[in-house]
Amino acid sequence: MNLSRPILLASNSPRRKELLAGLGLQFEVHVKEVNEDFPEHLQREQVAEFLASHKADAYTSDLQNEVLITADTIVCLGDRILNKPADALEAFEMLRALSGKHHEVITGVCILTKNSKTIFHDVTRVYFKKLSDEEINYYIEHYHPFDKAGAYGIQEWIGKIGIEKIEGSYFNVVGLPVQKLYTYLKDLQVITL
Repeated sequence: MNLSRPILLASNSPRRKELLAGLGLQFEVHVKEVNEDFPEHLQREQVAEFLASHKADAYTSDLQNEVLITADTIVCLGDRILNKPADALEAFEMLRALSGKHHEVITGVCILTKNSKTIFHDVTRVYFKKLSDEEINYYIEHYHPFDKAGAYGIQEWIGKIGIEKIEGSYFNVVGLPVQKLYTYLKDLQVITL
């Protein structure tokens, strides 16, 4: 894979780093603390895109020839957005709410250069089986999903035993819609084979 310019990933997520590396891309990680509040009137897809764009804005004055990638993943149960749980009780309540239902995982992505900004999102529908309280407690106790929107990681134990099916990109649920990202990077002539 050939790069026309350096790529920066503005994320500490080990999952995003792994997914981006899985595309065969060389990149550096640069992270800044950014407030993740968003306007209440935004629709779900707009929230994910707003947060990805907002994160990118923190780097605008830093960029020269680099391409910056930011992302934000939200979990939506109906119109309710499930953020990262504050503690085990909130994680339990989130997983119980998701149990036996389907929900959407939306990842917003922003590709920023000195002269352009490209924002897009991907949506995946996830179906959970009915989870027992024991399964939920076991997962929380052993996997501590406090850094994950919706209180779960699809690639972890709960995903293996609890998710019946998904509609859309698996990698989007992990945290980065790599197929769409690859297409955008090719279209922007950041990467060539």
